[in-house]
Amino acid sequence: MNYTLRHTTQYHYSAPVTLCHSEARMLPRKTPHQQCGASTLQIHPLPDVQAERRDVFGNRVLYFAQENIHQTLDVTVITPITTRPPAALPENSQAWERVAENLSVDRRFDIQLYRLDSPFIRRHDELAAFARQCFTPGRPQVDAALALNRLIYETFAYDPSVTSLATPLSEVLESRSGVCQDFAHLAIGALRSIGLAAHYVSGYLETQPPPGQPRLVGADASHAWLATWIPDWGWLALDPTNGTVAGEQHPVLAWGRDYADVAPLKGVMNGGGDHQLDVEIDVMPETDNGAA
Repeated sequence: MNYTLRHTTQYHYSAPVTLCHSEARMLPRKTPHQQCGASTLQIHPLPDVQAERRDVFGNRVLYFAQENIHQTLDVTVITPITTRPPAALPENSQAWERVAENLSVDRRFDIQLYRLDSPFIRRHDELAAFARQCFTPGRPQVDAALALNRLIYETFAYDPSVTSLATPLSEVLESRSGVCQDFAHLAIGALRSIGLAAHYVSGYLETQPPPGQPRLVGADASHAWLATWIPDWGWLALDPTNGTVAGEQHPVLAWGRDYADVAPLKGVMNGGGDHQLDVEIDVMPETDNGAA
């Protein structure tokens, strides 16, 4: 699939901002299944300082600073990308207990990083018990992971009104409701609590309008899912919000231990008072671009 991604973030402040330092993780990363063209950046007011780096997870991080007085901040990133379907799932996988045992002595930093606690995810016996509904004794790891993905999809309700960024996983588990970020965190916490490795993925999901209706600008949303490590195969990306394996309609933006590592835009400033945040995201397939 060929897409053009457009991600716009706007802050409106109630009082003047005199100095602002920001980090944006809005530049999509290259993966084995995703190629990225050159991004177009539109930042207003124009930054006095701007630079790009890679973080410890390999994500592209744009740093910029404004030193002039302003009451709005607009950041738009436009990127052409090409995505490919993921590799076929392995027909046979190891029993999950064996995988967990081997991971406990694995010395690779990029694996161990995703087995430990993180700012929004703490391993817990309650999460382990939830995972073991699917990770039964001797069950192949891939089968169990797919079952956990379906369990969350089938037994939890998508409801943006019941959770916030600060809602702990224990409440998500009790209420059986939340949003894509909650479901990704829940699955990751469950997997880590039984000794497996999993990381958080931020990105987008192409949404199709009803038949005969035009696409609405800004209608597509940011999305979150997870990936868990399968030995001798790689990272299996799962979307528990939709109960599917994440594929070519899931453009990847960044990944990390949890949401705290991949927030699209964060920073510090002097002044500003209260603020209003507006986000618009478009995932435009090539056919839409051609028609435009």
